Amino acid sequence: MPLDVVDLRAFYASPLGHVARRFIGRAMLRFWPDCSRQRVLGLGFSTPYLSVLGLGAERVLAFMPAAQGVVNWPSEGMSASALVEPTLLPLPTASVDRVVLVHALEETESPDDLLEEVGRVLSPGGRMIVVVPNRRGLWARMDGTPFGHGRPFSRSQLQALMRAAEFSPENWAEALYVPPLKRHLLMRSAPAWERAGAGLSLPFAGVHVIDATKQFYRRVPLRATRRSFAFRPILLPRPTPTQRAANPPGDGAAG
Repeated sequence: MPLDVVDLRAFYASPLGHVARRFIGRAMLRFWPDCSRQRVLGLGFSTPYLSVLGLGAERVLAFMPAAQGVVNWPSEGMSASALVEPTLLPLPTASVDRVVLVHALEETESPDDLLEEVGRVLSPGGRMIVVVPNRRGLWARMDGTPFGHGRPFSRSQLQALMRAAEFSPENWAEALYVPPLKRHLLMRSAPAWERAGAGLSLPFAGVHVIDATKQFYRRVPLRATRRSFAFRPILLPRPTPTQRAANPPGDGAAG
């Protein structure tokens, strides 16, 4: 069952949601410390992170899947959010510079088509941040948070998926080592969990955070070459002595 925008908004308003936003957002800012003069698109439910990444951006859009629902964002000023079909984005080709996918890839029925559409709207040299649940993590095994819904991914699955969509992962991080339990003690000790998990490279992080670049291949068309063959006889028949006597050189027909 697809996530509902009301549940997503309630999660990020909770203490556990604040923990998720803090550590995922920190990983994002390490990859993209400055989005000035960039056109940024968020797809899924990315508004908790667009509020940080979009500072100084030329333009920020928040597209939310039709099956999820949409909320007005930002709370002040003109709305920049819209309800869309994720695999048919209402944007021209090469119209944005950065794309942020949160609560999107694991929820779609066709991850290949989604990444292909993201690649279409990205400009040359465009970059994408993807946040998806880690198949080996605790957050994917417990449905009390949005990261426990949809399809989780392993690192190898994500690499194959991006390679097929012509994206090259440039930076890779994991976040949310703290168990997804709504206990005050765990919330207070979340920074220690993150430091220990990242320092020891533990495999049970809650989410993958990937910074990928759109690849471009210069396709050289194959030219069909035509070859002309002149067939020349290798062995020429030589006349016999009788034939030479009967037809001497310069012998013409009588007039």
